[in-house]
Amino acid sequence: MRARPEYQPPLDRRGVALRYLCAVVPMLFHGVVLAWLVAQDGSRLAQALTDVGLGVLGLVLMRWRRRWPWQIAVATVLLTAVSATATGPALVAYVSLVTHRRWSRTIPVAVVSVLCLLAGAVQGGITQATYVSTVSGVTILGALTVFGLYLRGRRDLELSLRERALAVEREQRQRIEQARLAERVKIAQEMHDVLAHRISLLAMLAGGLAYRTDLTPEQTREAALAIQENAHQSLNELRTVLGTLRDDGELEAPQPGLDHLDALFGEVRAAGQRVEVDDSVDGRDRLPAPTGRHAYRIVQEALTNARKHAPGSLVTAELGGRPGEGLRIRVTNPARPGSSPGPGGRLGLVGLAERTRMAGGTLSHTIRDGRFILDVRLPWESAERDPTGAGG
Repeated sequence: MRARPEYQPPLDRRGVALRYLCAVVPMLFHGVVLAWLVAQDGSRLAQALTDVGLGVLGLVLMRWRRRWPWQIAVATVLLTAVSATATGPALVAYVSLVTHRRWSRTIPVAVVSVLCLLAGAVQGGITQATYVSTVSGVTILGALTVFGLYLRGRRDLELSLRERALAVEREQRQRIEQARLAERVKIAQEMHDVLAHRISLLAMLAGGLAYRTDLTPEQTREAALAIQENAHQSLNELRTVLGTLRDDGELEAPQPGLDHLDALFGEVRAAGQRVEVDDSVDGRDRLPAPTGRHAYRIVQEALTNARKHAPGSLVTAELGGRPGEGLRIRVTNPARPGSSPGPGGRLGLVGLAERTRMAGGTLSHTIRDGRFILDVRLPWESAERDPTGAGG
């Protein structure tokens, strides 16, 4: 798992102070040695001051080691050829260079470091201390190389974990957004099913008042009351559906099921729609609530479509099925050529198909012998099935 070579995490004040401390400690050690040498031989004062000055210069150059890693590493390493106190800044700059993992730059700087180490070691002649100093310096350089690679590995791991956390966060946001979108689609479907049914009933009742001139005052009053009642029910159901936008969880009422179909048929008949029902569902009390809700909405939308496409015609609704066989819904009505379905009339089948898909069922429709036939099959698993699948 490898990160970008140039990636360097930002340093806080503690990190900056720690790096300068690592550079200052060797400077103080060599400074103490120089002070002791000057105390022994005062003629070395100028040399010591030059050494310390170059070390301070290396400390200042450390500030730009991240912007120009190999340039600062080379500059500080060259200072160590004539300044022992510059060793601290040079080592910190070298480790910073290694963390970039650019071997084409790290190896030449390491070679220059060894050459400068040898140049400094042989200034006073080749002795046993020269060998010890050279071996120690090379060992330290190798250890710092390993340490720099270790830091690079840790940074790669931190970057990987950070990117993984960001990816998980993005995925979580996407899942939340998808859940919200699915909930909005569900609410929109519910609003369409409820309002399309109610408004089509209102249109039928209002149309009767507008075109029928043979109604008695009592019949006119009953039609007006039916319009008022349907309008009130539309508002109440709209408020309930919109209330789900402020609540979490599943949709609340209105959540009618298969048992409410009799009330639905009675309602549309009272509004003037002719409906013939053949209900042969067996074991309806064992029908899962979600399937019952989808079945109710499918029948409701099918009746609404029939009112739009074939107003005043006889509609036949057939329901059948049992646990393990599935639930069958067939709604037929005359197909009148050239009839105008009204606003949104072509969206009914789209909504029915979406509702059926949500229930895990299948939908088909055709025109046969002058009648529009809508067939829907919904799954209905048997509750008596062995859940382990062992079968005895």
